[in-house]
Amino acid sequence: MGKTSETHDLPLLQAQTADSSFKRTGNLWTAVAHIITAVIGSGALSLAWSTAQLGWIAGPLAVLSFAAITLVSSFLLSNCYRTPDPEHGPGRNRSYIEAVDLSLGEKRAWICGFFVQISLYGTAIAYTVTSAISMRAIKKSNCYHKEGHEAACEYSDTSYMLMFGFAEIILSQTRNLNNVEWLSVFAAIMSFTYSFIGLGLGLATVIENGYAKGSISGVSTSSSIQKLSLVSQGLGDIAFAFPFVLVLIEVQDTLKSPPPETHTMKKASTIAISVTTFFYLLCGSFGYAAFGDDTPGNLLTGFGFYEPYWLVDLANACIVAHLVGGYQVYSQPLFATTEKWISGKFPNHGFLCKDFHLKVPLIPGFRLNLLRLCFRTIYVLSTTAIAMVFPYFNQVIGVIGGLNFWPLSIYFPVEMYFKQKNIEPWTRTWVMLRIFSLFCFFITLFALIGSIEGLIGAKLS
Repeated sequence: MGKTSETHDLPLLQAQTADSSFKRTGNLWTAVAHIITAVIGSGALSLAWSTAQLGWIAGPLAVLSFAAITLVSSFLLSNCYRTPDPEHGPGRNRSYIEAVDLSLGEKRAWICGFFVQISLYGTAIAYTVTSAISMRAIKKSNCYHKEGHEAACEYSDTSYMLMFGFAEIILSQTRNLNNVEWLSVFAAIMSFTYSFIGLGLGLATVIENGYAKGSISGVSTSSSIQKLSLVSQGLGDIAFAFPFVLVLIEVQDTLKSPPPETHTMKKASTIAISVTTFFYLLCGSFGYAAFGDDTPGNLLTGFGFYEPYWLVDLANACIVAHLVGGYQVYSQPLFATTEKWISGKFPNHGFLCKDFHLKVPLIPGFRLNLLRLCFRTIYVLSTTAIAMVFPYFNQVIGVIGGLNFWPLSIYFPVEMYFKQKNIEPWTRTWVMLRIFSLFCFFITLFALIGSIEGLIGAKLS
């Protein structure tokens, strides 16, 4: 009997040993940097267009509503980082899927895992598309400056996507999210830089025009069906711009304790979402006020702004630099989950589990893991290939936003909260959260359908 007990406890002891050997050095400000890097991405560039589809009242209101929903879901989810275990006491959940598994069971963990991996993968595709558009915009900006605004400055995205993919293959060899804190800090600085530039250019254009363009109803269309489709795509783009719950627990797992990780994460979420919402409102509003019905799908690459061309170039360079880091923040959790699963299936396979120490002349020594090298290279190549097939900015991010918002930002956090707090059915809290979840479900479904229709239409046109 004693032998059976020792065998049963061995995986737990190994996990505790591995967990204790993992040094967590993150604090409030590194968490804020990770969150800003995850939240402010390619979605921020479409907010002026989204505001234009919804109009002056519904547009800003939608941004504030999605921000509030994201903050609530982040609070619910951060409580799930440490889950009580009846046998062994509180334990850490190293990922979103682990938290769902322990709280809701293996079946729903598999469902959650599907949405998480698809969403992380989709975000990597969106970042590849956006980075290529920004690199192309730099080339076009210089061309317009030399040849005039009416010149035929057309360039392919393909070479720029390949360049971005090559950079991500190299950066993807970093072991985990804890090893790219510096990249998140740098990317957060870049995101603030291009947000300020976009905001400044929009404000300058409004001042130059002498009045704010736009209307209460938003962009006018030829039919109500077309208007409904554009509104749904706008909501999908706003949904994509906010949720960072895909990587919340992974970010929380980088935090040192004390203070408790939950307290630090809630404070970091509040700071980061408040700051990004403020910028989102300003960028969306000034972009719409500057261009009205002619608001471009991407504020900094749609060439509503031509001059000063060097400032447009700088903004797009900052976008690319930010997306290089953002790609890793979203991809590293997927790398960790997949490689952990593969290593668990083949624990004694030297090719998959062994690190090789290499020393190349003039370069510091480094460790090479063949599983990491092969899997992550194939992953980056696949996201690059799909981005080449669907290089449609607003439609792609709308589909991804509509796909992941309700299940990952609403459903699973709410269900885990019910489980952990033992919320009884038909109590006030239960009813309110059910209504909240149902409302978000219909909004997400509406956004997803419209964005898929827009993507198909863009591909066929």
